[in-house]
Amino acid sequence: MKVVVQRVQEASVNVEAEVVGAIGSGMLLLVCFEQQDDEETLLRAIDKLVRLRIFDDADGKLNLDIGAVKGEILSVSQFTLSWDGTGGHRPSFEKSMAPKEARLKYALFNRELRNRGFTVKEGTFGAFMKVALVNDGPVTFVLDF
Repeated sequence: MKVVVQRVQEASVNVEAEVVGAIGSGMLLLVCFEQQDDEETLLRAIDKLVRLRIFDDADGKLNLDIGAVKGEILSVSQFTLSWDGTGGHRPSFEKSMAPKEARLKYALFNRELRNRGFTVKEGTFGAFMKVALVNDGPVTFVLDF
């Protein structure tokens, strides 16, 4: 499982010229499930993501997590993250989880974040999406679970 985390002032995702998800201050998560990922991997990723101290405290230090700042989450499925850049110039996505299973994991991922009390907006799984964001910092991390 791979997740790109971007601290944002705002972010939105459009499908066919319609906004399907939008947030104010918080995190944009680009989420990729790979073949070996199970529910334990997913829960470990969530535990890490909600505890990431990527928001500024009163002294301007990265000391606060998303709960402390009452931030929102925009979750976008992103199967292309499975390519590691090796093996030529044309990306291969053979490490990605099959779409049917990945759709279920993505739904579980978002549901578990909501169950923990976070406001979660999402893109549309499998759709061609346009993502807009104002990266705050910029602060961006690439996490591999």
